[in-house]
Amino acid sequence: MIKWLARPAEYLPVWQEMQAYTSLRDADTPDEIWLCEHSPVYTLGQAGLPQHVLNPGNIPIVHCDRGGQVTYHGPGQVMAYALFDLRRAGMYVKEYVALLESAVIDTLAEMGVDGACRKPGAPGVYVPDPAGGELAKIAALGIKIRNGRAYHGVSLNVEMDLAPFLGINPCGYEGLRTVDMTACGVRRTPTETGDALAHNLAQAWDRRRNTN
Repeated sequence: MIKWLARPAEYLPVWQEMQAYTSLRDADTPDEIWLCEHSPVYTLGQAGLPQHVLNPGNIPIVHCDRGGQVTYHGPGQVMAYALFDLRRAGMYVKEYVALLESAVIDTLAEMGVDGACRKPGAPGVYVPDPAGGELAKIAALGIKIRNGRAYHGVSLNVEMDLAPFLGINPCGYEGLRTVDMTACGVRRTPTETGDALAHNLAQAWDRRRNTN
């Protein structure tokens, strides 16, 4: 099932809902994809280091239980929360991360963003920096696995205020450039981008489950 949450969504209650869904599910509980745009928030992963938060201003900081370091969520960025039972699908975490990244790469290609790719040793999805230089990050990934079941997911920058990324070392990398689809010359709405991302994610997930 794919559903959009009310927008903008506060981060903390959505995180708590994901935890509850994961804790209560059993072997027959359906997998779901939740889509949303968050109110501005910085989130620190389970092992997140506070020194990567440089200048938060008045943006709240939430220390959560996903993997990874610090990132920013806000309006104009699509969050795709994948509540998937990896154990039931016989999938390992490394495969799952690759599946999430592939769904984003496929979505960006459909939307007209060229050159989306992975970066060795740095989870997420990157694109050629429109300003030149190295690759810039356009999608961040952070997951949590509990009893073989995944929650959290992936964020894709569509059309947003990128300034808050300057207040952190994104994903723990000093000086990492962060861009959105608009900066890449592609104007799409968060709704159509989120719908496409969820479709690609669901298709990839179904293909993987049906190979078992």
